[in-house]
Amino acid sequence: MIKIVLLGAGNVATHLYKAISATDNINVIQWYNRTLNNISLYKNEVNVTDNLNELVDADLYIICVSDDAIETLSKNLPFEKRLVVHTSGSASLYDIDKKHYRGVFYPLQTFSKDVALDYTTVPICIETLRKQDFKLLKSVGETLGCQTYKVNPDQRPALHLAAVFVNNFTNQLYRVAHEITEQHGAEFDILKPLITETAKKVQDVSPYKAQTGPAKRNDKKTIKRHLKLLDNEHHEAIYKLMTSSIKKTHNGR
Repeated sequence: MIKIVLLGAGNVATHLYKAISATDNINVIQWYNRTLNNISLYKNEVNVTDNLNELVDADLYIICVSDDAIETLSKNLPFEKRLVVHTSGSASLYDIDKKHYRGVFYPLQTFSKDVALDYTTVPICIETLRKQDFKLLKSVGETLGCQTYKVNPDQRPALHLAAVFVNNFTNQLYRVAHEITEQHGAEFDILKPLITETAKKVQDVSPYKAQTGPAKRNDKKTIKRHLKLLDNEHHEAIYKLMTSSIKKTHNGR
């Protein structure tokens, strides 16, 4: 049984706790957060604390806090030479204080606290300095039913950056589309099959081959009509930027 202490109470920590709780071979024996209110809901299931000096011995300590807080929290942990990892996609492994055995356990997925998630679909990117630490983290990931990947310090930030494009930026475009449909009295739900099909398509073909639309065809009349329809400068700027990017990719201009 691998014993784990969770540090932090954000979306990643909450989903990770629920996923670990559903397994037999790994166990969260304690959950720390500086504010108990955020984890008090689970006090009948796990030992919760807001005091770092009360942390118990464990095989693994997983930091699930904002990137800016990783260094300070790891430095304040009242022990040394134990395996401490963070879950960030962009923060360096070396943000963890050198008194610990350091690693990264990065679940590459979008997490919303109130939205259920099948953790078996989450790829886990692992970075460590010691082979035995990689072996333990790989075991944790596989016990969760996840596909695990060994990544280096260059690959993980690149994956995180790419994830921002396919997730955060894409969701912002959904928001723009929602605003446009609302403004003109159309239902955003009508677009949902298109959203699903677009995401489905890139499972089988490259994004380059999957691209369609007026910018790829260089359909100037349609583009002009679209721009005329947009009365929001912010939306217009995004449309022009995306159109230009697609044109350069597919038409060389």
